[in-house]
Amino acid sequence: FEIAQRLIQQRGVNGFSYADIAKEVGVSKPSLHHHFATKTDLIARLMERYTEQLTEYLESYSGSPAQEALNAYFALYQQNLENERACMGGMLSAEILTLDPSIHPLLSHFFSYQQEWLATVLEKGRSTKELNITKTAEQQACLIIAALQGALVISRAAGSSTFLDQSIAGLHAELT
Repeated sequence: FEIAQRLIQQRGVNGFSYADIAKEVGVSKPSLHHHFATKTDLIARLMERYTEQLTEYLESYSGSPAQEALNAYFALYQQNLENERACMGGMLSAEILTLDPSIHPLLSHFFSYQQEWLATVLEKGRSTKELNITKTAEQQACLIIAALQGALVISRAAGSSTFLDQSIAGLHAELT
């Protein structure tokens, strides 16, 4: 799973094949096809797993102060950039028109979950006066996700963390 996930996050779905995975793992392509008959089967399982990991990570911050929870969320994007990866959900979203339609609901769920989690954190921060939210929590959550996804993609293309760093700094300034 780790190798396939890394390849998707670095190259995208259309940038790797079963042969690439087989070579890195040291197994045959037929062996991979035995476990995942199609690339769509593999992508679906990887997206489910990625969402499960994200959910577990974010839920571990649900009882934390809003600022700490937001910083943990921002850190996910910073870690991806440090590891020369895009968010898997963001990468798959960029390739949505070439993906099997069965993947679309998985992506929708991935982003909906984040939006709901962030909205909860933002509302908590508003109620404790820890955060200054001038929009609805749902609107602000969407803006955060979109800003970070875009900044991650641009930072990777620019070969610099500047866009992501500045986006996070701007979000901090807007919210505190």
